[in-house]
Amino acid sequence: MMDKKPPKPAPRRIFQERLKITALPLYFEGFLLVKRSECQEYKHYWTELRGTTLFFYSDKKSPTYVDKLDIIDLTCLTDQNSTEKNCAKFTLVLPKEEVQLKTENAESGEEWRGFILTVTELSVPLHVSLLPGQVIRLQEVLEREKRRRIETERIPSSAIEKEQEPTEDYVDVLNPMPVCFYAVSRKEAIEMLEKNPSLGNMILRPGSDSKNYSITIRQGIDMPRIKHYKVMSVGKNYTIELEKPVTLPNLFSVIDYFMKETRGNLRPFIYSTDERLETERDRA
Repeated sequence: MMDKKPPKPAPRRIFQERLKITALPLYFEGFLLVKRSECQEYKHYWTELRGTTLFFYSDKKSPTYVDKLDIIDLTCLTDQNSTEKNCAKFTLVLPKEEVQLKTENAESGEEWRGFILTVTELSVPLHVSLLPGQVIRLQEVLEREKRRRIETERIPSSAIEKEQEPTEDYVDVLNPMPVCFYAVSRKEAIEMLEKNPSLGNMILRPGSDSKNYSITIRQGIDMPRIKHYKVMSVGKNYTIELEKPVTLPNLFSVIDYFMKETRGNLRPFIYSTDERLETERDRA
């Protein structure tokens, strides 16, 4: 298990620079062709969906964005017929403008539709053609976005989304941990997975030394097995202790790694927002 290499993350310097720009969590990214109302032609951007904002970069390695678009007030997303093969075109209808988007292939078009509609409608769309693993990612993003909005209501507006002076250390105050993180012991994590198999089969929890983390998973149906993986905090990165250790830039990437390497067989254990808040109140 876990013998394939994960996709290469963005270079660390660029990753850190982009984190300094905004506290909004990264949900999805990729190339998009964008035509805003004041433009006559499409422009090619590396695009990040953070919270309910699209950030446009001139290329994949640019540390700062050249434009951004707030889509929280999206009225609707309409598909456009395209004469070009293997691409998808759709329009974001906003109160003050309509923005046309075009993707390099049909599959990425479905992903962009799915993520945009999930964060703006706060529900996973039923009419997009996605693989089970992709739908699971949408469900995780949905829970993260719900939590972000709850936290946003508690934080002064001046601290939510602002241009920041460069700092060495970045803390995402809105979404500090993946949605499947629970402050539970190894025994409690096992009990949660065994009692609620429909909610997922992977939990991120604190390590025994309180400085590092552990992943607890439950695999199999007829004879399920419990496994634990150490996730060590190394500087600003995290290393999964496997036969061939894997180092990733953040805990969200750690969860994504397990999902991708098992082709969606491992799913984050996710309580609904109400259940999670009730659990946290019980532990308080």
